[in-house]
Amino acid sequence: MFLPILLGFLLGVALCLTFGTVFFALIQNSVDNGFRSGMKIVFGVIVGDILFVTAALLGTAFIPKVQGFENVMAAIGVLFLVAMGLVNILKGTPRLAYPKTRLGNFVYYFTTGFFLNALNPVNFVAWVAIVAYIRSHLHYTDAQQYGFMIAALVGVFATESALAYYANRLKRLFTPRVVKIFNRTTGVVFLIGAANIAYSRLLEPLSKALNW
Repeated sequence: MFLPILLGFLLGVALCLTFGTVFFALIQNSVDNGFRSGMKIVFGVIVGDILFVTAALLGTAFIPKVQGFENVMAAIGVLFLVAMGLVNILKGTPRLAYPKTRLGNFVYYFTTGFFLNALNPVNFVAWVAIVAYIRSHLHYTDAQQYGFMIAALVGVFATESALAYYANRLKRLFTPRVVKIFNRTTGVVFLIGAANIAYSRLLEPLSKALNW
């Protein structure tokens, strides 16, 4: 049981270091607004991952079949990433009107992390693929599967918490010029993510359906 847990934890760490939209958003918000804001984003991300892992382990038969649901979610994800990307690129150093109340503040950052994670269909596909692999190739028992996936979630949470902590600790290195470059880079990453989802989940299936 120790090996599945160790491998699951290492996988969770590796998934956080792929330099995707969540990674850059977490670093950016931790630098701009402090460790606590970064942790609120982490909580949003981990809740989304827990939902994905639960669905992957239990199967998706219990999820109602809605015609075009995946396409709608992909479209929402594209719009969400495009909006965030343009804000970062056009403003350089964004100064958004963050909610002042504790509840509003938490909801803002939590939903940012949750939607960045949940609206990217690739994340769910990745978790499903991981579960399929440990079942069919590694032949893990049910207990080993649950141990592996729980350890992976712990690895994700621990790594993203560390990123939020050390990003804020290194804040003094982020001069206005560095912040401007970093934010614009983050914006480009968001736009690339949006283009990738739009092509793989919307344009490519449409082209095949129309025989283009």
